[in-house]
Amino acid sequence: MVIVTRPEREGLQWVAALQARGIDALALPLIAITPPADAGALDAARTGVASYHAIMVVSSNAAQHFFDQKTVQTLADQAPAAIKTRVWSPGPGTARALQALGVHAARIDIPALDAAQFDSESLWAVVHGQIGPGSRVLIVRGTEAGATEQGTGRDWLARQIQAAGGQVDFVVAYTRGAPGWNAEQQARARAAAVDGSLWLLSSSQAVDNLCAALPGQDWGQARALATHPRIAQAARAAGFGSVRECRPALDDVAASIESAA
Repeated sequence: MVIVTRPEREGLQWVAALQARGIDALALPLIAITPPADAGALDAARTGVASYHAIMVVSSNAAQHFFDQKTVQTLADQAPAAIKTRVWSPGPGTARALQALGVHAARIDIPALDAAQFDSESLWAVVHGQIGPGSRVLIVRGTEAGATEQGTGRDWLARQIQAAGGQVDFVVAYTRGAPGWNAEQQARARAAAVDGSLWLLSSSQAVDNLCAALPGQDWGQARALATHPRIAQAARAAGFGSVRECRPALDDVAASIESAA
């Protein structure tokens, strides 16, 4: 059994995709997604979207919570003489979410599909030529409950933009919190710690939330598949007995699951 720990909406999509390949999978979200505390700041950022050279969305959740129909139309209606705002995506999954929301594929920049990782470093290798003195970039990201209003994540990318002479603004599109598991979910998670299930981990915060949800749990018998070296490091630090790494693309994840069976 593969335990998919992504937020509920994404997790159910991944479960369906894995099951379509004959892989037994179950959604057990380790991150809860809720609206941001400051909806006014989000609305203001949407209003000014066409003034940016690029909008970087950190995830499909960022895309879902930022790109409403009016915002997509604002970009589509940019006058010929206006800034042609690019939309930066960290990977193909977020790019697909953007397209589903109405953002034209020709406007989206993503890392090379054969990149070792879908992250800020791989994205910057593709988009750095777009940025120079006076360029403005909006980074749309999330924040943890009770954390900074500016949000967290993609600070390395922001530093690269600034070093190239660009200006970076941040806006929080959603809040990440701990899951509100019921008794059945807690029992399933405890069983998955010892029954040979494979935990599909796509966030270091998910690892932290898992440990907080099951305090005192021994993870020595647990197996994990992490989609980034930093996530793998967090799983090992939490005590997972077996941790493998793979790229976050569906094909790579499915291949790794099948080879671990």
